[in-house]
Amino acid sequence: MATPAATMQPNFVLADLIPGARTAAWVRDAALILGGAIATGASAQVAIAIPAISPVPFVLTTLTVLLVSAAYGPARAAASMGVYLVAGMAGVPWFTEGAHGAVPTLGYVLGFVLAAVVVGKLARRGADRTAGRTVLAMIAGSACIYAVGVPYLALSTGMPWQAALVSGAGVFVVTDLIKLAIAAIALPGAWALVGKFRR
Repeated sequence: MATPAATMQPNFVLADLIPGARTAAWVRDAALILGGAIATGASAQVAIAIPAISPVPFVLTTLTVLLVSAAYGPARAAASMGVYLVAGMAGVPWFTEGAHGAVPTLGYVLGFVLAAVVVGKLARRGADRTAGRTVLAMIAGSACIYAVGVPYLALSTGMPWQAALVSGAGVFVVTDLIKLAIAAIALPGAWALVGKFRR
């Protein structure tokens, strides 16, 4: 038997369920885009730096990016990450640990935009409505972030590629698994609540 979340319009993401008349939809979307960027910047300040292990701090940012991407869909999520990127490059100190500009970890921020599109599109196909599919979507999003972040880290620091792969991605396996578990609970749980209220 299909769950209420599974039987809702499959092309909807959570943000689509927020009420908004046609004339006010752009206001709602603008608020969501700015809110997503602010949430990403705020989560980037929750960081634990362990230089002996990696030049990249352990942060909550990737979890925020993946959750925002799934909840917003590709267009809003990409716009939100774009605002975060452009504002940070322009001088807003909301990259990790209050940094801004062309930092060595900027590749991860660029990867956020790609992840937003990929995860957002998967969510529009219902990938955030069950735990198993959510995990797969989060893995795809994480892969996008690392696919851009690790090469940029190697190029910007002069670090050998193998070392960049280990210190820029490999050391985060355990924390990434924890984030995947959180997302696998949070997103389907949100849809379950939506289904409950609709009933």
